[in-house]
Amino acid sequence: MKTLTIISSLAIISSFTQANEIASIDSASNQMNIEQLTQLSQQTDGYDKGYALYRLAINANILGQKNKALSALQEAESRLASAQDDGEVATLLAAIYGMQIGLDLTKASSYGPKMSAAINTADNLVPDSPRLALVKAISAYSTPVEYGGSMKRAIELSSKAISLFETPCDSICWGYAEAYTWRGLAKQNLGDKQGAISDWQAALAVQDDYAWANFLLKQHN
Repeated sequence: MKTLTIISSLAIISSFTQANEIASIDSASNQMNIEQLTQLSQQTDGYDKGYALYRLAINANILGQKNKALSALQEAESRLASAQDDGEVATLLAAIYGMQIGLDLTKASSYGPKMSAAINTADNLVPDSPRLALVKAISAYSTPVEYGGSMKRAIELSSKAISLFETPCDSICWGYAEAYTWRGLAKQNLGDKQGAISDWQAALAVQDDYAWANFLLKQHN
């Protein structure tokens, strides 16, 4: 009984530590702090390292540092691939594969099947993960219509993610404000400007310093 208590306590400590690491990564990402994201990617390991590298890639790409973004994605992939039998890892890998395709469409033939396999793995292991629904929404938004992309589907999937995010979370919890932001982008693409603005405002209600939603709202003032 004592052993079980110790194991349970260690699991709680590990979960709390991971939540703190992810919060630090999200904070650095929101400030577009490349230097801090680089440091966090060097100081963490496992899932947290892969996530830090993923956020580093996103911000590097926004700042026009495509080579740095690709390098971060490739490192993240190599760090996580051996643990892709974990549902949340598979979900993050799917996001990483998808971004690599977005940065270099010539990689679609090689990374497309990997992304599909990662999503299938996540579907089997964590079907109710809000991050899985979010990654699917991003894919539906980013994929050309002739290859199965759909703004309507992106809205449906981001709405599912938003609903799932309402469940309390204590470990891997990123993506809530992001889901509102992607849904707003999909609505904007379908001509629903007010719906988009409402979603970006909702994103700020979830995370009041979320720079991306704030930037989009300023564009529509």
